[in-house]
Amino acid sequence: MMRPGKKYWEIIADNLSKAGWSWGCVSAVDRDGRTIWIVDAHRDDGKRFIVTADEKLTAFLELERITLSRCNVS
Repeated sequence: MMRPGKKYWEIIADNLSKAGWSWGCVSAVDRDGRTIWIVDAHRDDGKRFIVTADEKLTAFLELERITLSRCNVS
C-alpha cells in the first residue's frame, strides 16, 4: 500500500520547526457554528505570532508569511 504524501500545512509546520519555532494548531467553533482554525508559533527570543482563519491551510500559509516577513529582516 502506498503512503500518501504530506499535506502542504504539514510541510509548513516542519519548516517552522526546522527554523526554531514551536507551533500549535487547534480548531474551534465560533458562536455562529463555523469552524475556525487557530495556529501559533513562538520561539525562545520572545517572538510569537497567532493567526486565525476559516481553513487550516490558510492559517498555516498566513503564519508562514508572517514569520518569514517579520523575522528574516536584517
